[in-house]
Order: sequence, then structure tokens, then C-alpha cells
Amino acid sequence: MTITQPDLSIFQTLESEVRSYCRGWPTVFDRARGSYMYDEDGHAFLDFFAGAGSLNYGHNNPVLKRALLDYLERDGVTHGLDMSTTAKRAFLETFQEVVLRPRGLDHKVMFPGPTGTNAVEAALKLARKVKGRESIVSFTNAFHGMSLGSLAVTGNAFKRAGAGVPLVHGTPMPFDNYLDGKVEDFLWFERLLQDSGSGLNRPAAVIVETVQGEGGINVARAEWLRALADLCKRQDMLLIVDDIQMGCGRTGGFFSFEEAGITPDIITVSKSISGYGLPMALTLFRPELDIWEPGEHNGTFRGNNPAFVTAAATLNTYWADGQMEKQTLARGEQVEAALRAIAAEHREEVADVRGRGLVWGMEFHDKARAGSVASRAFELGLLIETSGPESEVVKLLPALTISPEELDEGLRILARAVRETA
Repeated sequence: MTITQPDLSIFQTLESEVRSYCRGWPTVFDRARGSYMYDEDGHAFLDFFAGAGSLNYGHNNPVLKRALLDYLERDGVTHGLDMSTTAKRAFLETFQEVVLRPRGLDHKVMFPGPTGTNAVEAALKLARKVKGRESIVSFTNAFHGMSLGSLAVTGNAFKRAGAGVPLVHGTPMPFDNYLDGKVEDFLWFERLLQDSGSGLNRPAAVIVETVQGEGGINVARAEWLRALADLCKRQDMLLIVDDIQMGCGRTGGFFSFEEAGITPDIITVSKSISGYGLPMALTLFRPELDIWEPGEHNGTFRGNNPAFVTAAATLNTYWADGQMEKQTLARGEQVEAALRAIAAEHREEVADVRGRGLVWGMEFHDKARAGSVASRAFELGLLIETSGPESEVVKLLPALTISPEELDEGLRILARAVRETA
């Protein structure tokens, strides 16, 4: 693909230096449909990024778009704070019927604000309020958001440094296999909890991602998650599962913790919960934890009614019959086979292949290689990003609705990009 140099002057002169994704994909995008994005010159790009996991059902999904347009055309409420609306009622009823009840969950639903970090901040505040303690335990290489509370439980040094103030009341512990299997799971954590001389303040909660997306596609074993849930119960700590990127079907089940058979006390959900890329977030928690005073945690945009509309349509369309999970797992096997073939072809260069469902990563020994592969993939018409503490992992996050043929096309481009950057 030959991409002519686009006019990026307005972005470069007026927009902040903080912009990031546009630097790796130097073109001006104009429209998108399904698993493809198109720039203003008509070049097509197969999207293995999916809005960082916000577009699990593809761009401009026609079923969801129709529901949204119908709602807007009848002058449905667009902004309603936390007022009761027909759109919110329809979402709550659908969410209860399609997601919560079939999984035996009786969690209350809180609308904390429109983004994932809003959901995490609410979860941390509630845990501290319930337990009357300040400390939260998180894990190495975790990522939970860019606001101060979320940064305090995030591992990445670069992102933490951006806070400009001390990030306190958070304590990191080793994530699954962080110590290469040489230390018994939770040996250090539990010893600190039991030793009155350890200096560890009794935590209110533990927050964990079942698969660390930004941290490098680090997959927690189901038995590790079960042991963590048991530890939390025995030590009187709440368990918070951050399902912002890995929820909404990304790993197979609607929630990523389903495979482990655990029930978190608090769950954070965002990104693809609206289904259409509209801002929306949820904090879910067991009913007995609902000790909020009215208005104690709020936000102007916590009632995004158009997002409620597309979210309800998403659940009814993709989650009412149980087929989405089976399809995602099948597509995941297709991705894994292709990545392992690439790894076999480049044994000396590829350090690891790992993932679950439709989130996969390929780690390179040469930490700069992943960025080179992503750049070459862009030139060939494929959008992929990198992750990991040193951006050493190529991260694949295609839409759950991608066809096998589109998946094959993208995987062929990836294989070519790896070969051509050797």
C-alpha cells in the first residue's frame, strides 16, 4: 500500500504533544465499518485494535446503529445525569436478564461516570468506605487508569510519573508467574498479612486484571485467581476485578473471571459495554456493599442515554443465545495457531506467545522489534498496537465479530510484517 503524505499540520500545531496513537498511524481516518477503517484517500486498514477494546462488535455495527438512530430521531433523552429514563430502564432490565441472572450474580449497578478510570475510582472509594481502611493491593504490571486513584494501583513507571504527586495507599504484589514459578503463589503476600511486623497496613481490597492488557498480555491462571479469591475471603479483603478491557466477551465469557469460577465483590466494566464505542462505565458490587449516601459519588456524564440504548441492543443481539462465547473461543484458536506458526518460523526472535479468547500478544527478545512490526503492519494495511512495560509485545485485539477470512487476512499481514522487519 502506498500512502501519500497526509496534511497533519493542524494536529501538529494545535493539538497537544500528549497525542499518541496518531503518531504510529500517520494518516487521517475518515470512516469505518465492521473490521475496517478508511482514511480520507480511501486506503483500507484492517483493524486489530478495535478502539483499545471499545469496539468488540466492530465499527458502526448496523444493528446497534439502527437502534441509536431510531432513539435520536424520536428525540430520546441524550443527557440525564442519574435521572430515571426509559433508556436506562431498558438497559438495566436487559443487563439483569441477559448478564447477571444467568451467571448467578446479584450485584448492584452503579453508573460512576463515562470512562474506565471513573469505574475504578468508584470501586476504590467504596472498598475503603466499606472496610474503613486505606490500603489497596494491586499487582506488578497492572494498568487501571490515568486518574490519581487509578494510577496509584498502576504499575507502569512512565504513567505513574505523570501524576506529579506521590501516589499513596497502594501496595504492589507479584502477578501470576512474575517470579517465573520459583515462589509459591501468594507466599510473600500472605506472610506480610500475617506478620504484625511486616509494615503492610491491612488492605481494604485487592484489585486485579485476569489478563493484563496494557501490561503485556499477561494471563493469570484460573487456579491463581481462585487462590487469590480465597486469600481475600480469609483475610477480610474485598476482591475487585478490573474487567474494563477484558470484559464484555473479550476472553470468551461475558466476564473474564467466569472461567475461574470466582465471584468478585466488585467488578469494573467499561470500553465495550455500550457496544458502539460510546462512553459508558459500570461499577458492580454485592448488595451488602451498597452503603453510598445519595450523591456521595457522582458525575455530570454518568447518564449517557444513547450508550444505554446501544448497550441494550448489544446484549439482546449478541448475548441472549450464548453463541458469542463459542465464536470468540473458536476465533481465538485460529489466532493462536497462526501466532505459534510465526513464532516457530522466528524461533530466535519471538520470546513468547500468550493470550485468551480474542486478546493475544507476541513478545520479542529485541524490545524495539514490536514497534517495528506494528509500523510495518500499518504500511501493509493492518492496525495493531504494542503493550508491555517496554512496548515489547505486539498486541492483537480484533473485533469479536470479525470473520474468519478477515482474521486470516490480518494474520497473514502480521506474518509478513514480522518477516520484513527481521
